[in-house]
Amino acid sequence: MSKKIVIASFYPKQDKYNNVREILLSMINPTRSEEGNELYDLYEENNTNDESKIFHLFEIYKDSKALDFHRNTTHYKDYRSKIIELLSKPIEVKVLNPIDNK
Repeated sequence: MSKKIVIASFYPKQDKYNNVREILLSMINPTRSEEGNELYDLYEENNTNDESKIFHLFEIYKDSKALDFHRNTTHYKDYRSKIIELLSKPIEVKVLNPIDNK
């Protein structure tokens, strides 16, 4: 089975930057503790002010089963239920399949 790489981008509403940041930070430890998670790192783009910053999650799971497990955890469902209303547009999620990784 091949690894699953996920890139997720979050665009906070103008006054919700700190709320979105807090929710995303709260996901790091529980997700990194999942057996099938290999990487879970949070980044933000360098923009001129907090109000226009965009967050990006870079995630690696050992396989599809591990990614499915993650998406069915309580912490994942909880974060999804809270974060949607704080964003100016839907979460952009890309799931990538390795082609030539060593």
